[in-house]
Amino acid sequence: MKSPLANFEADVIIIGAGAGGGSAAWRLSHYGFKVLVLDAGPSYSPSDYRQSSHTWEKPFPYKTASKSAYEVAELQPIHELKNELRSWNKMKGLLVKGSRRANFGYHHVRGVGGSSLHFTGEAHRLNPDSMQMKTQHGVAADWPMGYKELEPYYQTAEERVGVAGPLSDTRCPRSAKYPQPPHPYSFAAKVLDKAAIRVGHQPQANSLAVLSKPYDNRPACNYCGGCQRGCMLTDKGSIDVTYLKHALASGNCQILPETEVLKLETHHGRISSILASHKGKLHKLSAQWIILAAGAVQTPRLLLNSKNAHYPHGIGNQNGQVGQNFMETLLTTVSAEHPEKLGSHRGLPVNWVSWKYNAPDSIPGVIGGCRFGPSMSESDLVGPVAYATRVIPGWGLKHKARMREQLGKVLSITSIGECLPHKKSYISLSDQLDQHGIPVPRIHSYLDQNAMARLAFMNAECRKILDAAGCDSPFETFSSADAFSSTHVFGTCRMGTDPRQSVCDAFGSVHDIKNLFICDASLFPSTGGGESPGLTIQALAIRSADYIRTLN
Repeated sequence: MKSPLANFEADVIIIGAGAGGGSAAWRLSHYGFKVLVLDAGPSYSPSDYRQSSHTWEKPFPYKTASKSAYEVAELQPIHELKNELRSWNKMKGLLVKGSRRANFGYHHVRGVGGSSLHFTGEAHRLNPDSMQMKTQHGVAADWPMGYKELEPYYQTAEERVGVAGPLSDTRCPRSAKYPQPPHPYSFAAKVLDKAAIRVGHQPQANSLAVLSKPYDNRPACNYCGGCQRGCMLTDKGSIDVTYLKHALASGNCQILPETEVLKLETHHGRISSILASHKGKLHKLSAQWIILAAGAVQTPRLLLNSKNAHYPHGIGNQNGQVGQNFMETLLTTVSAEHPEKLGSHRGLPVNWVSWKYNAPDSIPGVIGGCRFGPSMSESDLVGPVAYATRVIPGWGLKHKARMREQLGKVLSITSIGECLPHKKSYISLSDQLDQHGIPVPRIHSYLDQNAMARLAFMNAECRKILDAAGCDSPFETFSSADAFSSTHVFGTCRMGTDPRQSVCDAFGSVHDIKNLFICDASLFPSTGGGESPGLTIQALAIRSADYIRTLN
């Protein structure tokens, strides 16, 4: 069978079909550019997420090649960590048994749609105050553009995926209302909402790339709560059923899954070709523009592995910035049982969000903010298997009767916070090789005292909300303090105005490489106070695509 790359022609090659690659592909293909999107992972269809009454608790259906290889370096000691920051469960005891932070994994999906395939749909704009962390607070780095420059691209992204949001939102100024009305709260979310208000929060409907009304030939959400297991109905705005669907419809876009880019090659300050493996065969491909959108772990890996005589330390790494400033998901989750049956295993995940402590200076004595929201689904406390293994001990008929009585009583609150760059947090290359004989990325993670203080505040506030809801004492706590466990990762090729301190400019254009752009969260100079990064990645990528159009 003839390879689809045999007669390859494209103006733009995009490496990675997630939030950045998909949104750039949509914008450029509708401008008339011929776009080829390559992704190392497989493609998914809605039928892949089909579940029955016997299988609905199964996790996301990972396929062969839908996880990338990586390694995590030895993590920091935790023997002096306070007990309230430890991860534990009343049935299992401490979840981290050793004397160092444990590696619970970098949680991602490699495939057409990227990690949006299993996200809960959160679609947040970044707090404008979080874009000036260096100037205002002396930490991290400033974004090389302001919120006003990014705002119209946020609006475009929200309209493309169909974001449902609150009727008023004063945290981030808006030029237009959300495309979709907010979702109703589940009964359990209402209980937690009232509790949060009692302890001084002002929760609002979360902004979600999940349809509250039919939109773009997609149905409204049925509130099954299975967002993280993949959305069979397509109401969730994952990249494959939004941006990439419309990119393909333009007639100017081709997507090749299970095609891994192994190396970038340069000539006279440009990417002259890329080396890609497709179905066991190597192909050398060229295009006028190359967009790298493989994420904050794999993007620096590819740049570092592409070193040559002109770039002996890796492409874009003349000043040693590639892989530096790695920032991870900083979170704490507290779960407890409520005395009443609330049906907490049902409903849309993360109905509401509290931004009270989102601003960088909002937590007393700590730099960097955070946010709070319900998290029963994200904590996977939505079915009898989870209850039997984490909530209700025992066996036999008495245990079965108690399970029936207790199912739906668990409430969880999660807080996600700012993660600031640290010299001990970065991505390097491992001695471990992948199936192509190429070094895999090595993740180095370190949390300083400022991060630990933020986690302590987040933990205490989660407990306050559950206590105000009338819950019993918590039965489980999970914390980044003693475990690396990241979904959102940032910052390893950050953008800036000074090439000595950054890898890219404000449009994601790699310094000194004329035709290479980066469009993923590795660009972020700061993480924000708990915002989900997907919408910001999309807005930045659409902005970069508009810039590329001016250069053509």
